[in-house]
Amino acid sequence: MANVLILGGGFSGVVAAEHLAEQLGDEHQITLVSRSRQFIFYPALVRLAFGKCSPKDVSFDLRHTMLNRRVNFVEAEVAHIDPFERRVTIAHGEVEGKLPYDYLIFALGRRLATEKITGFYEHAHHLLNVDKAIKFGRAINEFKEGRAILGQCFGARLPVPVYESAFALARHLDKKGQRDRVRITVVSPETIESDLRDANGAIALKRALENQQIELLENVRITSLTQNSAITNNGEAFDFNLLMLVPPFHGSSAAHYLNVTDEDGYIQVDAMMRVRGHERIYAVGDCVAFSGPKMGHMAVRQGEVAALNLAAEIAGHEPTSEYFHEMRFVIDEAGNDALYLHKDIWTDEPATVRTSRFWTWAKRMQQKYWEVTHS
Repeated sequence: MANVLILGGGFSGVVAAEHLAEQLGDEHQITLVSRSRQFIFYPALVRLAFGKCSPKDVSFDLRHTMLNRRVNFVEAEVAHIDPFERRVTIAHGEVEGKLPYDYLIFALGRRLATEKITGFYEHAHHLLNVDKAIKFGRAINEFKEGRAILGQCFGARLPVPVYESAFALARHLDKKGQRDRVRITVVSPETIESDLRDANGAIALKRALENQQIELLENVRITSLTQNSAITNNGEAFDFNLLMLVPPFHGSSAAHYLNVTDEDGYIQVDAMMRVRGHERIYAVGDCVAFSGPKMGHMAVRQGEVAALNLAAEIAGHEPTSEYFHEMRFVIDEAGNDALYLHKDIWTDEPATVRTSRFWTWAKRMQQKYWEVTHS
C-alpha cells in the first residue's frame, strides 16, 4: 500500500487528487490537506466584484468533493515538512500532529508578500480572495468620480484580473452615466509585451485599452501607498480615489524546508514535476519556479502530469509524462469583444491571438464545466 499526501486544495492539488483516485487501486491511501474546506474559483472573482455572480457561484465544499472521490480530507495548516523522515507536521486545524507519507505532492501555492509594499494592507483593494473581492465591489459602487488606478506590483505575476477589472469598470461607469467623470489608469511594473510574452498580443490589448479610453502606464513600480497616493521606486506619486493592486507573490513558506527554492521561494522542479534533489516528492501549481505568470490552467495541467508520473512510480514504472509551459487566457470585456491569447512560453514561436465575443462565452463554459466535474 502507498500512502500519498497532497498539500494544498487549489487547482493543482484538487486535480492531482482526483486523477490519482482514478488511477490507483483501493489499497492505496490518498489524503489532501487544505487550510480551507472551500475551493475558490479565482478566475471568477472579477465578476464577483462587479456583481455579475454571487459567492456561492465561485466556491464549493472541498471536503464533500474529496470524500466522494475516495480521498481523505484534512482541514489544517502545514507547519513543517521533513523530507528525510517523510513526515508533515500540521497545525491550526481539525487535526494536529505528524502525517507520514510515502509520496508527497506539494501544491500549497504562493503567499501574498504584501509586506513588500508599505501601506498595502491599509490602502489597497485586491481580488485574491472572496472577502476582498466583495469589499472591492462595495468600493466600486461608492466610486463616482476621480481617478481609478488598477495595477500589479513587481513580482505579482497575475496580469489578467488587472486588465479585466479596468474594462469592467469602464463598462460599469458607462451604464451609470459616470464615465466622463472618471479617469481609469492601468499600471504595470513592466511592459505589456513582458506581461503577455508576445508583441501581437500586446498590440491587441493596447488597442482595446485605447478604444475604452483607459490610460496605460508601463514600467511603473509601486513601492508604497498612502491613503490617496501610490508612490513608485523613483519617488513619483500617483493620486487615486479608487485603487485595486495585485501585491507581489512569494513562494509558500512551507517550501523552505525542502531547501530547493529559488530566491523568491519557488520550488525547482523538472518537466515531470518532480522536486529536484528529492525522491518521491512532486510540486505543482503556483509554488513552482517556472517563468511567466501564475495561472489556473497551468496548475491544472501540472497536477495532471504529477498524478500520472506518481501513479507510474507506484506501479514500478519510469515516469514519462512531461509538462509543457503554455499560457492561455481570456481577458473579458475588452471593449465589444474578449481577447484570447495562447502562447508557448518555452519557445520563441509567436502567440495565437483572437478577439471575439465567443471567448467570453467559452470562459463562462469553462467555469461551468469545472463546477460540474469537480464539485
